[in-house]
Amino acid sequence: MWLAYAGQRVAPRPSGARRGPAGFTLLELMITVAIIGILAAIALPAYSEHLRKSARAEAQTLLDNAATRQQQFLVDKRSYAASLSALNLSAPASIAGKFNVTVTALDGPPPSFTLTATAVGDQARDKCPTLTLDSAGNRTPTECW
Repeated sequence: MWLAYAGQRVAPRPSGARRGPAGFTLLELMITVAIIGILAAIALPAYSEHLRKSARAEAQTLLDNAATRQQQFLVDKRSYAASLSALNLSAPASIAGKFNVTVTALDGPPPSFTLTATAVGDQARDKCPTLTLDSAGNRTPTECW
C-alpha cells in the first residue's frame, strides 16, 4: 500500500516505528541545568573577587596620583593639602561608591600627610579593605600594593 504525500508516492511507515527525535527529554534538560548551576556557583565568586581587585587597583592609582599632587602642592604652597579637592582631584565614579578617600595633613615640622582609602559596601569584603600611603612613601598593607 502506497500513500500519496504532496503529489509523491511514499511507502507507509511500519507500525511501531518512531519518527525522528522530537526534542529534548526532561532528563537531558535537568542535566543541562545542573551543569550550568555548578559552573555558575564556581564562576560567580571568582568574578566578584576579580571586581574587588580591580577596584582596589583603581584606589591605589588614585592614592598614587594624590601623593604626586601633594608633593607639587608642598613645593608651591609650603604645606600639604588637607583634601582631595584642594589638589583638584576627585575619586573616579568607578570607585566613588566602593572607597572613601581621606587626606590627613600635618604641618610638622616636618610637614607630612597620610592618604587613606577605606572600602565600603561589598568592597569591604576584599582582603585589603584599608589602603594607606604617607608622605614618606610607606604603603600599607604591603602585601596589597
